[in-house]
Amino acid sequence: MAKPEAVPTDSPGAPSLVRGLGLFDSIMIVVGAMIGSGIFIVPAEMARNVGSPGWLLVAWAFAGVLTVAAALSYGELASMMPEAGGMYIFLREAYSPIAGFLYGWTLFTVIQTGTIAAVSVAFARFFGLIWPVISENNYLIEPIRVSQGYAVSLSTAQITAITVILISTWTNSRGLNYGKFIQNLFTSAKLLALFALIVLGFTVGWNPAAVHANFGDVWTPRGVSPIAASLSAASTFGLIVAICVSQSGSLFSADSWHNITFAGGEVRDPRRTLPVALGFGSALVILLYLLANAAYLVVLPFEAIQNAPADRVATAMMAAMFPGWGSTLMAAAIMVSTFGCVNSLVLAGPRVYYAMGLDGLFFRKAAALNHAKVPAWSLMIQCIWSVALVLPRTFNSQSGQYGNLYSDLLDYVISAALGFYILTIAGVFRLRAKRPHAERLYRAFGYPVVPALYIAGAAGVLLSLFVYRPATTWPGLAIVLCGLPVYWFCKRQVAS
Repeated sequence: MAKPEAVPTDSPGAPSLVRGLGLFDSIMIVVGAMIGSGIFIVPAEMARNVGSPGWLLVAWAFAGVLTVAAALSYGELASMMPEAGGMYIFLREAYSPIAGFLYGWTLFTVIQTGTIAAVSVAFARFFGLIWPVISENNYLIEPIRVSQGYAVSLSTAQITAITVILISTWTNSRGLNYGKFIQNLFTSAKLLALFALIVLGFTVGWNPAAVHANFGDVWTPRGVSPIAASLSAASTFGLIVAICVSQSGSLFSADSWHNITFAGGEVRDPRRTLPVALGFGSALVILLYLLANAAYLVVLPFEAIQNAPADRVATAMMAAMFPGWGSTLMAAAIMVSTFGCVNSLVLAGPRVYYAMGLDGLFFRKAAALNHAKVPAWSLMIQCIWSVALVLPRTFNSQSGQYGNLYSDLLDYVISAALGFYILTIAGVFRLRAKRPHAERLYRAFGYPVVPALYIAGAAGVLLSLFVYRPATTWPGLAIVLCGLPVYWFCKRQVAS
């Protein structure tokens, strides 16, 4: 991992990053990375946690406020440092190289690759509704137990997920124009699909009985799942905890809004384009998410949302409106959505590893570009690790049933990412003091109130996850800490 003697992109005749992303492309990357499968699935678990239609909408609104506040604050850093690497660069400059490295390390080990794996698995799960041969129980290699709670296997669903990752990696390795074309196409399609779902819910699917039951008694808890022993949303404190814990689902659904800054070195007029793309893109998605949840509530009774088969709320909604073929249509729409999300994540992540390679804090080849002027080697190692994360399965010793790693990956991603988001937004304050005269074409909206509110809200969510979801959140912290010896090793290699 020694640092290259000469940065590959600086050598004569070597390819360099191309600023080929305009405002529309940038917004499509923001939107495409945010909308995957979560909005169609996680409302079920959130509904079980919070226990009422009103608090379900409040939980989503809370996630929306956090997300938009973060994006509006984050835009200042993107405008100051419009380089490849995004949060890696921001943390490095606000604090120290080790802070940036720990983010890049965690991004590679779980945040980006874990999300790619989880969304690819979701693609396969919905493909299985159309073509039943694709199933998590249709094995080519039967599960092999590796611990009490985990196993590895190879099913037709896992092969499908792996194929999605391979296709997206190959497409993006052929150049930025290929990657952004696929991104714009699939993101436009998923926006239309989500908008159509909302319109159909409020027109064709309008169910007076569900509307009366859900909105006539909007706050009373029903069908509540306990958060912990003797703690549920039936009490005031339990409700606060339930809303915070539910953010692992809603924030996962709205996560990756900042991925466009990873490709800051390829955005045209980045000091102006990046803040606009972050603010507009994140606000648009949050608005659609709130409307989608409202649409679920006017079509389905709350109990049907809580108990949707396999948590597929959107599929249950379409089946209620169009019996017989509605679920198939919804599955196809979600496949489009998840494929576009994977493509966006695959496109953005390697730009961080590329920036780390330039600093000598990642594999040497990560700092090189291929003939298409993209970090192809970084794309390849991201692909390999994402595929590896598809293979593990969960095992319930009581029921003897195998599950998938989707929920664990979701919690690993959010717990690890939230900590870095808090540090990054705090970096806005730090850099105002550290570099008061730096060029800032955009300054954080509502500073200092909006950034401070985000830090306070996100810290509350993170604390709740660590206390009430320790099995999947503490491992996220462990992964971050495992980066420390790796950082010291890389520094020694650079110094030698």
